[in-house]
Amino acid sequence: MAGTTEEDKPKKKMMIVCDSRKCTGCQECEYICSIVKEGTINWKKSRIRTIRVEPFFNVILTCQKCTDPKCVKACPAGALKIDEATKEVHVDKDKCNACGWCIEACEFGALKLHFKDKLVFTCDFCKELPEPACVTFCPKKALKVVEIEQRPGESDRQTFTRLVKEVRAGTTQKTT
Repeated sequence: MAGTTEEDKPKKKMMIVCDSRKCTGCQECEYICSIVKEGTINWKKSRIRTIRVEPFFNVILTCQKCTDPKCVKACPAGALKIDEATKEVHVDKDKCNACGWCIEACEFGALKLHFKDKLVFTCDFCKELPEPACVTFCPKKALKVVEIEQRPGESDRQTFTRLVKEVRAGTTQKTT
């Protein structure tokens, strides 16, 4: 009987998800993010995006904490690093040259370029707060942090698609 390898085990990661049945698309999550992170009301400086897929179906987009992040691999300056414990992408401000290759490589569009500072930025789950500000201040309580398992052989995109379906069906578990 063969033993289970690390590749065979589901990988767990924390994600911010949106219950599309509750989300009105108000974009308050974007505004509160820009206030907390940048001190200004400007959705362009937000680390979360609200996307209207259908007239009454909205999703949010933040860093998906990919198991094999293409953004990190694409960075020619080595400015992006992955925290192996949390799977968060960290930007080394001293190394980032704002070339944008990581932005192009991210299949979820989760990285943005800060035009004033000439640095790339992404969601860090408001690590300085007890929970992400977008989750705390969502007026409809549509956002939550969940722990998901990425199944063996499942791509990041497949995990995201499955997660959206689970949220729509109400089968995800809230962890914060």
